Amino acid sequence: MTEKSQGRALVLGLAAVLLWSTVATAFKLALAYLTPLQLLAIASVVSTLVLALAVSWQRAWGDVGEAWRNGRWRYIGLGFLNPFFYYFILFKAYDLLPAQQAQPLNYTWALTLSLLAVPLLGQRLHGRDFVAMAMGYGGVLVIATRGDVLGLQFDSPLGVALALGSTIIWALYWILNARSQESPVVGLLLCFLTGLPWVLAAAWLSDGFPQDWNGVTAAVYVGFFEMGVTFMLWLGALKTAVHASRVSNLIFLSPFLSLIFISQILGESIHPTVYIGLLLIVGGVILQQWKRRN
Repeated sequence: MTEKSQGRALVLGLAAVLLWSTVATAFKLALAYLTPLQLLAIASVVSTLVLALAVSWQRAWGDVGEAWRNGRWRYIGLGFLNPFFYYFILFKAYDLLPAQQAQPLNYTWALTLSLLAVPLLGQRLHGRDFVAMAMGYGGVLVIATRGDVLGLQFDSPLGVALALGSTIIWALYWILNARSQESPVVGLLLCFLTGLPWVLAAAWLSDGFPQDWNGVTAAVYVGFFEMGVTFMLWLGALKTAVHASRVSNLIFLSPFLSLIFISQILGESIHPTVYIGLLLIVGGVILQQWKRRN
């Protein structure tokens, strides 16, 4: 049984949030040299190795085998969604949009999850849900149009569509994975093992593997932290927390910290409307989470 310690949980949670806040910047650094599929191929290989090491550390390969025997076709489908389809769409969105736009738009996945839960899980939307979604998607419009909401002029309509589309794939993945009985690390490793052949085949057939090694370091960083070490830090924080809700609230710091890294490292001048839109998106997510806890 994991020993509870709120102080240790906060340290782990803050470390996870800090690292997650850097990945949008790493995406753009890598995409300056790599195509989205090349970035995905390198990052997926690294993530798979990190998750395999974690399973070895936990001596859980028996659980991996049992989970595979009980649901191989399910994991083949989930692996197609994540890492292959989700990250390809997400990286393509980052390739087309400034990081300061792509990152907040992707953050609306929690709102998309509530929408998909209606037809797929039979849940109902209430008044507060509609207010939260109006805030969140209003924030999307503010960011995507740089404040010219009535003009509806987008820097990249395809990029905006892909960023929002990635939230549908991510929410669908978590809904389909909701009833999983395996530990998160075991389940995620199986998804990456089954998704990796899709990733490598697509990269090889379309763009080939990178000949210029510029950007590979950033891609390795993405694979190591985006769904590898940081994921396990976050799980550790939630497991050791005395009050898990206080730790989970730390995630709301991530998009604001991310803007700092985007500004300081990428040199993007953050448009004032990004802050307004992000406040609306985060406010909508917080409102929805508060309603769910009540």
